[in-house]
Amino acid sequence: MDLSTRDLDNIRIVTVNEPRIDAAIAIQFKDEMRALVHGGPARVVLDLSHVGFIDSSGLGAVVAAMKQSGTAQHFELAGLTRSVKKVFALTRMDRVFTIHADVTAINGGLADAG
Repeated sequence: MDLSTRDLDNIRIVTVNEPRIDAAIAIQFKDEMRALVHGGPARVVLDLSHVGFIDSSGLGAVVAAMKQSGTAQHFELAGLTRSVKKVFALTRMDRVFTIHADVTAINGGLADAG
């Protein structure tokens, strides 16, 4: 599981550098996300721009990561590819998450400052 992070002001951006989030890596994804967001900034943005496929286990892992962040952090998504966006829409998870077109859309381009 290849995740990278960067912090910009009060935002932690976690980028998934994998082509898939599926049953094979869902548990590892949840564990790594827990470690990356615990005690972090007030906002967490999960950048899914490299993810071309997500299955129900992967979707469940993203939801679990949101729940792990708790009420002290706002968990958002960015950069959903067409197929991933379709899964979120079909499951109506697009109504649960704040979704940005890409990381640069966060705070009107604040992400470019880093």
